Amino acid sequence: MVTFDEFRTMALALPAAVQQPTWEIETLRVGAKIFAMGSPDGETVSLKAAREDQLELIAAEPEVFSYPKYVGRHGWVGVRLDAVDPDELRDLLTEAWRRTAPKRLVKEFDAQADD
Repeated sequence: MVTFDEFRTMALALPAAVQQPTWEIETLRVGAKIFAMGSPDGETVSLKAAREDQLELIAAEPEVFSYPKYVGRHGWVGVRLDAVDPDELRDLLTEAWRRTAPKRLVKEFDAQADD
């Protein structure tokens, strides 16, 4: 189980990630682009993902992953915080960030990870 605060902390630990309230939810961004979002009072959060990854996650664990309203058609995946493995969520957040961050920032992140 992961709380919304833990989710937010994981996301904000990524380089240049910021939180911005939008549409009555909290969006997590790198630059002006959103890579994750959710409500502190909600049971699920949404993460940017590749369409193939979205379909694979939902097929493998429909009790954890879902097709979120509004952004699901763009490949985003819904994640139930009370059911997701924390390490898997961290990996999915990192991938969502990587899909959104500028290439230069991703390259710097990867170089630090290799050290």
